[in-house]
Amino acid sequence: MHQQSPRAIIVMGVSGAGKTSVAQLLAQRLGCAFVEGDRLHPDANVEKMAKGIPLTDEDRWPWLDLVGGELAAARARGESVVVTCSALKKVYRERLREASGGSLNFVFLAGAVDVLEKRMGERKGHFMPVSLLHSQLATLESPVNEEGVVTVDIDASLETIVDGAMTALVEQWR
Repeated sequence: MHQQSPRAIIVMGVSGAGKTSVAQLLAQRLGCAFVEGDRLHPDANVEKMAKGIPLTDEDRWPWLDLVGGELAAARARGESVVVTCSALKKVYRERLREASGGSLNFVFLAGAVDVLEKRMGERKGHFMPVSLLHSQLATLESPVNEEGVVTVDIDASLETIVDGAMTALVEQWR
């Protein structure tokens, strides 16, 4: 029987889309590692965001390199991994694809502004204020129709969102 090569998946989208919840359940279903990309942010980035200051490309490059390093390290160990990362711009996704050292799938969590605002308002203990949602939406370059990207609407239960992601990913892996 042929051995499945390790999978590298980024669950992406703006703040409030549910990246962490979706990625954790997706990793559990796939039986692989989960990495919370926000935990890789340098302290200076977290401080900026907590103050409501949007990150610049210069702020994001070192963080994206750390996320890419996690992908490459898992692949080097022969392990599959699901990582959360906003990956808002195409150039960020290209950098992550390059860093991963192999094929990379993205699960894009898409949702209406009112759904995102409601979710962000309900979160407890997260450094990202609702005020930064609109700067993230302005920065977002839709990945729809990019290679390796599946899009899932977030206006559903967690189970339904992950079911949709799994179905679309399996289809791509064929």
